[in-house]
Amino acid sequence: MTSNWGLSFKLFPENAALWGQTSQSSIYAGSIPELAVDGLLNSWTHTNEETNPWWRADLLKAYRVNRVTITNRPTYGSRINGAVIRIGNVPDIYSNAICGVISTLANGATATFSCGGMEGRYMIVHIPGSQKILSLCEVGVYGTLAGNLAVGGSVIQSSTSANWFAEKAIDSNRGLQQLYMGCSSTLNETNPWWRLDLRQIYRVNQVVVTNRKDCCAERMDGAEIRIGNSLEINGSKNPICAVIPAIPAGESYSYSCGGMEGRYINMIIPGDMKMLTLCEVEVYGEGMT
Repeated sequence: MTSNWGLSFKLFPENAALWGQTSQSSIYAGSIPELAVDGLLNSWTHTNEETNPWWRADLLKAYRVNRVTITNRPTYGSRINGAVIRIGNVPDIYSNAICGVISTLANGATATFSCGGMEGRYMIVHIPGSQKILSLCEVGVYGTLAGNLAVGGSVIQSSTSANWFAEKAIDSNRGLQQLYMGCSSTLNETNPWWRLDLRQIYRVNQVVVTNRKDCCAERMDGAEIRIGNSLEINGSKNPICAVIPAIPAGESYSYSCGGMEGRYINMIIPGDMKMLTLCEVEVYGEGMT
């Protein structure tokens, strides 16, 4: 068994806006809202000239947002002056809390705004006032999934393939944009396993598992999700919440565990010549009273 406890390495936080859905108040000359998350510095969104133009990212799940990055377009950068950044759970532009205000931003420059873990499903940029145009080159939203118990836990796996460390399955990066960086993986072995220690006992209602996107989706086939308090045989004696027959590449599947009690979440694939790869594991539940 190879352990990676205490191992130091660089995580690659995923821009949650890439995973979500974008929209804006209006579209000028084909400058659609998706251009703010295409990774290109030679394209940008553009609204019509209007009152209170806005751009919105629906992250699809509530995040605790640590920071937002805004990259201005390389020309006519003054159009972003006065833009307000909001985070919250209401799609309406004015109902959510303010993370930051862009007073000015140079052409082509990137500014970072600390949001201090503000919780929300929606990230909105808008410019108050009449006869305004909102144009964004790139937008980044970085944080952790709100309510995900896995974020505060610690992990270990039976072995580690290259730099596919166990911790990468709980870094809030589903591994869909940074291939070969955002997922965990064991070696090819007998009964490979991955284990999350929640540090205390919870009633687990739901486990969400995301499969890798680039290839080899079948490596997760047959994985058992076990929940309990035993470390006997690396947790393989704990009760089963679910068995994963298959998860399509790049997809996230949710498994209901009905309040099973346990400190440990084990993912195990029984059999010889198996490899366990996990791009993200989310755990939702309540503490014991």
